[in-house]
Amino acid sequence: MKTLVLAAALLIATGAAAQDPTMPGMPMPAQQKPVTPPHQHGTPAKKTTETAPKTEDMSGMDMKDHDHAHDKNAPMDKMNGMQMEPMPGMHMDDSDAQAPVKPSVTHSTMTLQEPEDPSRRTGSNHPAPELLKDVAGRPAKSLADFLGMADRTNPTIAQATSLVRRSAAQATQAGLYPNPTVGYQGEQIRGGSYGGGQSGGFVQQTVVLGGKLALRRDIYEQQKRSDEINVEEQTLRVHSDVTQAFYSALTAQALVNVRRRLLGLTLDAVETVHQLANVGQADAPDILQTEVESEQAKVDFVRAQRAFLQEYRMLAALAGQKDMVVSPLEGDLEHPPIIDAEQQVTMLVANSPEVRRAQQEVTVAEARLKNARRESIPDLQLKVGEQYNGQLVSDNPNRPTGAQSFATAAMNIPLWNRNQGNKRAAGVEVERARQDVQRTQLNLQREAAPLAQSYETARFESERFRNQLIPRAQRAYELYLTKYENMAQAYPQVLVSQRTLFQLQVSYLQSLHETWQSAIALQNFALTGGLNQPQSRGTSNTSINLPGSGGGAE
Repeated sequence: MKTLVLAAALLIATGAAAQDPTMPGMPMPAQQKPVTPPHQHGTPAKKTTETAPKTEDMSGMDMKDHDHAHDKNAPMDKMNGMQMEPMPGMHMDDSDAQAPVKPSVTHSTMTLQEPEDPSRRTGSNHPAPELLKDVAGRPAKSLADFLGMADRTNPTIAQATSLVRRSAAQATQAGLYPNPTVGYQGEQIRGGSYGGGQSGGFVQQTVVLGGKLALRRDIYEQQKRSDEINVEEQTLRVHSDVTQAFYSALTAQALVNVRRRLLGLTLDAVETVHQLANVGQADAPDILQTEVESEQAKVDFVRAQRAFLQEYRMLAALAGQKDMVVSPLEGDLEHPPIIDAEQQVTMLVANSPEVRRAQQEVTVAEARLKNARRESIPDLQLKVGEQYNGQLVSDNPNRPTGAQSFATAAMNIPLWNRNQGNKRAAGVEVERARQDVQRTQLNLQREAAPLAQSYETARFESERFRNQLIPRAQRAYELYLTKYENMAQAYPQVLVSQRTLFQLQVSYLQSLHETWQSAIALQNFALTGGLNQPQSRGTSNTSINLPGSGGGAE
């Protein structure tokens, strides 16, 4: 007799489940007729009240609450098989997806007591906190919104752009011509016994030969091109991280709704088993086991909400927002990109900005080598001046020599120092840069290979969950409910089948999440680090070709 009544209790508790919206590919069973617990006589025990988590419908989030499981007069719509409504981030074309939001529901649960010993109470009855109650009314945000914010406010993109400007400024400085020197020159100023002396001014200029200024400038011009690739690379890093964080948060949002529905079912079951205990048809183990399921559902529900808040704030940080309020997310979680993973790996290795930047660094190293070879060509030093000579002319002792001019031209002879050490060092740097291209490609292949396999595995899993596992678990759940209706099945088996169904729904979301993460990584060249400071392989030296250096190489 006890088994029959427990069966009736489960049918009442699961009446809400038949009406509850589900995920695409996750049909709930055909709705059952409400079953009235038999022989509900006697005086009900003292009641306490617990409110199920309630919130308004959030754009992109399914926030529907559950009906009273014990409401025997509540109508149940008949359907051809099943009722489905999209989970957050999951698109459906079914017109039922726009069903109106149900009002919030209060679950009345009995005092936590053991029927055999009413004076004994185990645990307490506290509702699960609703952490997202203020979120539903805010405008939903899409991936495009966050990408736009990241382009405007993520500081690393601005930092990468500043490196381009720095290299451009260095190129300008490296190509500037040496400043001339203007001075005074005096000899035999007192003149000795002849009363003479020479004094005057001069101009000195270094003439740079061998086209060295252009070669010095070209080093930084090539570095500027490398930094421009770095801007593209950093932008992809930011977009990759923002997109992955968005779909992580979207998955967490969907998990909140799964946990919300499960919590509603467990609250209904607790209410029903307490009603049966009033008429002597349920005992302490039945109550305690049902309450354990409900308390675990509360813990999972709160954990899911916390996970969503965590993922959302990480997403906001990547988008460059420090004080952004949490809002619903709007996106299609159920349809990840369809890509050829192996072909994507090949394209990634060949066209990654990291590879192109490594190749550009070879060009920079070659420019340095070419400049080192030219630096051995000496510069020409020119000096011209005008001075007054006070020495008396021998033919006319009363008349000084007067104004006279002078000029000098000088050049270093590259006899011992022909820049041979720097040339060899520059040649080694070229070889190192070429090896770095190969290293970068191999490293990308190493990183991309697991992503390709992870994508294929997760995609296979999600399809199996959607098309094979969940429909079978759903059907098993429906069959166990039918057996309960005929009073031919034990209570624990239906509980296990319900738990299995929800676990599969959670696993389905996790496989979708992994599919998205792997696909996004492959499409963005496996780049991460949206908040890492961008690095340039150039120099931050601000002492290039200083005005007093005479134009020498740095």
